[in-house]
Amino acid sequence: MTMLVRELRLFMLALQFLTRVPVPAWVGFDPAQMRRAVRHFPLVGVLIGAFSAGIALAASRLWPPTVAAALAVAATVWLTAAFHEDGLADTFDALLGAAPRDKALAIMKDSRIGTYGAVALVLSLLLRTLLLAELMARDPAAAAVILIAAHASGRSAAVALMAALPYARTEEGDAAQAKAGSVARDVPGIDAAWAVAVGLLTLAFAAWTQASPIAAGASLLALGCMVLMLRHWLRRHLGGYTGDTLGAAEQFGEVAVLLSFAASASG
Repeated sequence: MTMLVRELRLFMLALQFLTRVPVPAWVGFDPAQMRRAVRHFPLVGVLIGAFSAGIALAASRLWPPTVAAALAVAATVWLTAAFHEDGLADTFDALLGAAPRDKALAIMKDSRIGTYGAVALVLSLLLRTLLLAELMARDPAAAAVILIAAHASGRSAAVALMAALPYARTEEGDAAQAKAGSVARDVPGIDAAWAVAVGLLTLAFAAWTQASPIAAGASLLALGCMVLMLRHWLRRHLGGYTGDTLGAAEQFGEVAVLLSFAASASG
Protein backbone atom coordinates (compact mmCIF):
# COMPACT_ATOMS: atom_id res chain seq x y z
CA MET A 1 0.00 0.00 0.00
CA THR A 2 1.49 3.32 -1.06
CA MET A 3 1.84 6.15 1.43
CA LEU A 4 -0.82 8.23 -0.33
CA VAL A 5 -3.37 5.40 -0.28
CA ARG A 6 -2.53 4.61 3.35
CA GLU A 7 -3.02 8.22 4.42
CA LEU A 8 -6.24 8.46 2.43
CA ARG A 9 -7.55 5.39 4.21
CA LEU A 10 -6.57 6.80 7.59
CA PHE A 11 -8.36 10.04 6.75
CA MET A 12 -11.46 8.12 5.64
CA LEU A 13 -11.38 6.13 8.88
CA ALA A 14 -11.27 9.37 10.86
CA LEU A 15 -14.11 10.79 8.75
CA GLN A 16 -16.17 7.66 9.34
CA PHE A 17 -15.49 7.76 13.08
CA LEU A 18 -16.33 11.43 13.64
CA THR A 19 -19.18 12.05 11.19
CA ARG A 20 -22.14 10.44 9.47
CA VAL A 21 -20.50 10.88 6.05
CA PRO A 22 -20.50 7.54 4.17
CA VAL A 23 -17.10 6.23 3.08
CA PRO A 24 -16.23 3.66 0.39
CA ALA A 25 -16.48 -0.01 1.36
CA TRP A 26 -12.76 -0.55 0.77
CA VAL A 27 -11.99 1.65 3.78
CA GLY A 28 -13.41 -0.98 6.14
CA PHE A 29 -12.69 -0.70 9.85
CA ASP A 30 -9.46 -1.69 11.57
CA PRO A 31 -8.97 -0.79 15.26
CA ALA A 32 -5.19 -0.88 14.84
CA GLN A 33 -5.39 1.63 11.99
CA MET A 34 -7.86 3.79 13.91
CA ARG A 35 -5.08 4.52 16.39
CA ARG A 36 -3.12 6.07 13.55
CA ALA A 37 -6.18 7.84 12.16
CA VAL A 38 -6.28 10.24 15.11
CA ARG A 39 -3.68 12.33 13.29
CA HIS A 40 -6.43 13.31 10.85
CA PHE A 41 -9.07 14.26 13.45
CA PRO A 42 -8.27 18.01 13.11
CA LEU A 43 -8.38 17.74 9.32
CA VAL A 44 -11.84 16.21 9.59
CA GLY A 45 -12.58 19.15 11.87
CA VAL A 46 -11.58 21.47 9.04
CA LEU A 47 -14.17 19.82 6.79
CA ILE A 48 -16.84 19.94 9.49
CA GLY A 49 -16.04 23.60 10.12
CA ALA A 50 -16.13 24.36 6.40
CA PHE A 51 -19.55 22.70 6.10
CA SER A 52 -20.84 24.71 9.05
CA ALA A 53 -19.26 27.91 7.72
CA GLY A 54 -20.90 27.37 4.34
CA ILE A 55 -24.30 27.04 5.99
CA ALA A 56 -23.63 30.18 8.03
CA LEU A 57 -22.61 32.25 5.01
CA ALA A 58 -25.56 31.07 2.92
CA ALA A 59 -28.04 31.64 5.74
CA SER A 60 -26.63 35.11 6.48
CA ARG A 61 -27.92 36.26 3.10
CA LEU A 62 -31.48 35.52 4.20
CA TRP A 63 -31.59 35.92 7.97
CA PRO A 64 -29.96 37.86 10.82
CA PRO A 65 -26.61 36.65 12.21
CA THR A 66 -28.19 34.87 15.20
CA VAL A 67 -30.42 32.76 12.97
CA ALA A 68 -27.56 32.02 10.58
CA ALA A 69 -25.33 31.00 13.49
CA ALA A 70 -28.02 28.76 14.96
CA LEU A 71 -28.46 26.99 11.62
CA ALA A 72 -24.69 26.57 11.31
CA VAL A 73 -24.43 24.99 14.76
CA ALA A 74 -27.43 22.77 14.01
CA ALA A 75 -25.79 21.64 10.78
CA THR A 76 -22.68 20.65 12.72
CA VAL A 77 -24.73 18.67 15.23
CA TRP A 78 -26.43 16.85 12.36
CA LEU A 79 -23.20 16.12 10.47
CA THR A 80 -21.49 14.66 13.54
CA ALA A 81 -24.64 12.97 14.88
CA ALA A 82 -24.13 14.99 18.09
CA PHE A 83 -21.08 12.82 18.79
CA HIS A 84 -19.20 15.41 20.84
CA GLU A 85 -22.30 16.91 22.45
CA ASP A 86 -23.24 13.47 23.75
CA GLY A 87 -19.78 13.12 25.27
CA LEU A 88 -20.03 16.54 26.91
CA ALA A 89 -23.37 15.71 28.52
CA ASP A 90 -22.21 12.30 29.75
CA THR A 91 -19.01 13.78 31.18
CA PHE A 92 -20.85 16.40 33.21
CA ASP A 93 -23.44 13.91 34.45
CA ALA A 94 -20.68 11.54 35.56
CA LEU A 95 -18.22 13.96 37.13
CA LEU A 96 -20.24 16.81 38.61
CA GLY A 97 -22.28 14.46 40.78
CA ALA A 98 -19.20 13.57 42.88
CA ALA A 99 -19.72 9.88 42.12
CA PRO A 100 -16.90 7.39 42.78
CA ARG A 101 -14.84 6.26 39.79
CA ASP A 102 -16.70 3.04 39.00
CA LYS A 103 -20.09 4.71 39.25
CA ALA A 104 -18.93 7.64 37.13
CA LEU A 105 -17.80 5.26 34.38
CA ALA A 106 -21.15 3.47 34.60
CA ILE A 107 -23.02 6.77 34.31
CA MET A 108 -21.15 7.51 31.09
CA LYS A 109 -22.59 4.31 29.61
CA ASP A 110 -26.13 5.36 30.49
CA SER A 111 -27.94 6.78 27.46
CA ARG A 112 -30.12 9.03 29.62
CA ILE A 113 -29.15 12.67 30.17
CA GLY A 114 -29.27 14.08 33.68
CA THR A 115 -29.50 17.63 34.97
CA TYR A 116 -25.78 18.41 34.76
CA GLY A 117 -25.56 17.02 31.25
CA ALA A 118 -28.60 18.94 30.06
CA VAL A 119 -27.27 22.22 31.46
CA ALA A 120 -23.84 21.64 29.89
CA LEU A 121 -25.43 20.84 26.54
CA VAL A 122 -27.64 23.94 26.55
CA LEU A 123 -24.73 26.17 27.57
CA SER A 124 -22.50 24.74 24.83
CA LEU A 125 -25.11 25.25 22.13
CA LEU A 126 -25.93 28.76 23.36
CA LEU A 127 -22.32 29.86 23.64
CA ARG A 128 -21.35 28.57 20.22
CA THR A 129 -24.41 30.13 18.61
CA LEU A 130 -24.06 33.52 20.29
CA LEU A 131 -20.30 33.75 19.78
CA LEU A 132 -20.59 32.82 16.11
CA ALA A 133 -23.43 35.33 15.69
CA GLU A 134 -21.27 38.04 17.25
CA LEU A 135 -18.40 37.26 14.88
CA MET A 136 -20.72 37.11 11.86
CA ALA A 137 -22.27 40.46 12.72
CA ARG A 138 -18.80 41.99 12.41
CA ASP A 139 -17.49 40.12 9.36
CA PRO A 140 -19.17 36.95 7.98
CA ALA A 141 -16.14 35.88 5.94
CA ALA A 142 -13.81 36.27 8.91
CA ALA A 143 -16.26 34.37 11.10
CA ALA A 144 -16.19 31.48 8.62
CA VAL A 145 -12.40 31.18 8.87
CA ILE A 146 -12.50 31.37 12.67
CA LEU A 147 -15.21 28.70 12.79
CA ILE A 148 -13.06 26.32 10.75
CA ALA A 149 -10.12 26.95 13.09
CA ALA A 150 -12.34 26.34 16.12
CA HIS A 151 -13.48 22.95 14.85
CA ALA A 152 -9.95 21.86 13.95
CA SER A 153 -8.47 23.11 17.22
CA GLY A 154 -11.16 21.48 19.31
CA ARG A 155 -10.30 18.11 17.83
CA SER A 156 -6.59 18.80 18.30
CA ALA A 157 -7.32 19.38 21.98
CA ALA A 158 -9.07 16.02 22.19
CA VAL A 159 -6.05 14.26 20.66
CA ALA A 160 -3.70 16.12 23.01
CA LEU A 161 -5.74 14.83 25.94
CA MET A 162 -5.39 11.29 24.59
CA ALA A 163 -1.63 11.70 24.52
CA ALA A 164 -1.56 13.14 28.05
CA LEU A 165 -3.60 10.45 29.82
CA PRO A 166 -4.08 6.67 29.86
CA TYR A 167 -7.42 5.16 28.91
CA ALA A 168 -9.68 4.99 31.97
CA ARG A 169 -11.55 1.82 31.13
CA THR A 170 -9.19 -1.02 31.98
CA GLU A 171 -11.56 -3.91 31.31
CA GLU A 172 -11.20 -5.26 27.80
CA GLY A 173 -14.95 -5.48 27.35
CA ASP A 174 -15.35 -1.85 28.31
CA ALA A 175 -12.65 -0.78 25.88
CA ALA A 176 -14.22 -2.72 23.05
CA GLN A 177 -17.69 -1.28 23.64
CA ALA A 178 -16.84 2.32 24.49
CA LYS A 179 -16.69 5.15 21.96
CA ALA A 180 -12.93 5.50 22.21
CA GLY A 181 -12.26 1.77 22.44
CA SER A 182 -10.86 1.53 18.93
CA VAL A 183 -8.40 4.37 19.44
CA ALA A 184 -7.75 4.00 23.14
CA ARG A 185 -4.51 2.07 23.24
CA ASP A 186 -1.03 3.21 22.31
CA VAL A 187 -1.79 6.27 20.19
CA PRO A 188 1.61 7.06 18.61
CA GLY A 189 3.16 10.29 19.83
CA ILE A 190 4.05 11.37 16.30
CA ASP A 191 0.38 11.16 15.32
CA ALA A 192 -0.69 13.19 18.34
CA ALA A 193 1.97 15.80 17.53
CA TRP A 194 0.79 15.96 13.92
CA ALA A 195 -2.81 16.47 15.03
CA VAL A 196 -1.82 19.30 17.36
CA ALA A 197 0.28 20.90 14.61
CA VAL A 198 -2.69 20.93 12.22
CA GLY A 199 -4.80 22.67 14.84
CA LEU A 200 -2.07 25.24 15.42
CA LEU A 201 -1.81 25.90 11.69
CA THR A 202 -5.53 26.62 11.43
CA LEU A 203 -5.25 29.05 14.35
CA ALA A 204 -2.28 30.75 12.73
CA PHE A 205 -4.15 31.07 9.45
CA ALA A 206 -7.22 32.53 11.17
CA ALA A 207 -5.02 35.02 13.02
CA TRP A 208 -3.22 35.95 9.80
CA THR A 209 -6.46 36.58 7.90
CA GLN A 210 -7.71 38.73 10.79
CA ALA A 211 -4.32 40.38 11.39
CA SER A 212 -4.83 39.40 15.02
CA PRO A 213 -1.92 37.49 16.57
CA ILE A 214 -3.36 38.35 19.99
CA ALA A 215 -6.45 36.25 19.23
CA ALA A 216 -4.30 33.29 18.19
CA GLY A 217 -2.16 33.64 21.30
CA ALA A 218 -5.23 33.87 23.51
CA SER A 219 -6.73 30.81 21.81
CA LEU A 220 -3.53 28.83 22.26
CA LEU A 221 -3.30 29.83 25.92
CA ALA A 222 -6.95 28.96 26.52
CA LEU A 223 -6.60 25.59 24.78
CA GLY A 224 -3.44 24.74 26.69
CA CYS A 225 -4.95 25.65 30.05
CA MET A 226 -8.10 23.73 29.21
CA VAL A 227 -6.19 20.55 28.33
CA LEU A 228 -4.06 20.81 31.49
CA MET A 229 -7.10 21.36 33.72
CA LEU A 230 -9.01 18.51 32.10
CA ARG A 231 -5.95 16.29 32.45
CA HIS A 232 -5.77 17.04 36.18
CA TRP A 233 -9.53 16.67 36.66
CA LEU A 234 -9.80 13.38 34.77
CA ARG A 235 -6.67 11.86 36.31
CA ARG A 236 -8.05 12.65 39.75
CA HIS A 237 -11.60 11.40 39.20
CA LEU A 238 -11.28 8.68 36.56
CA GLY A 239 -7.60 7.84 36.32
CA GLY A 240 -7.63 8.66 32.61
CA TYR A 241 -9.82 9.66 29.69
CA THR A 242 -12.84 8.06 28.02
CA GLY A 243 -14.49 8.71 24.69
CA ASP A 244 -17.03 10.93 26.39
CA THR A 245 -14.34 13.11 27.94
CA LEU A 246 -12.76 13.54 24.50
CA GLY A 247 -16.09 14.87 23.29
CA ALA A 248 -16.11 17.31 26.19
CA ALA A 249 -12.56 18.40 25.33
CA GLU A 250 -13.61 19.11 21.74
CA GLN A 251 -16.55 21.21 22.88
CA PHE A 252 -14.41 23.14 25.36
CA GLY A 253 -11.77 23.74 22.70
CA GLU A 254 -14.27 24.98 20.15
CA VAL A 255 -15.79 27.43 22.62
CA ALA A 256 -12.34 28.59 23.79
CA VAL A 257 -11.33 29.59 20.26
CA LEU A 258 -14.61 31.37 19.54
CA LEU A 259 -14.38 33.21 22.87
CA SER A 260 -10.80 34.30 22.20
CA PHE A 261 -11.51 35.69 18.73
CA ALA A 262 -14.75 37.34 19.83
CA ALA A 263 -12.95 39.05 22.71
CA SER A 264 -10.17 40.17 20.38
CA ALA A 265 -12.69 41.60 17.93
CA SER A 266 -14.35 43.54 20.73
CA GLY A 267 -11.06 44.96 22.00
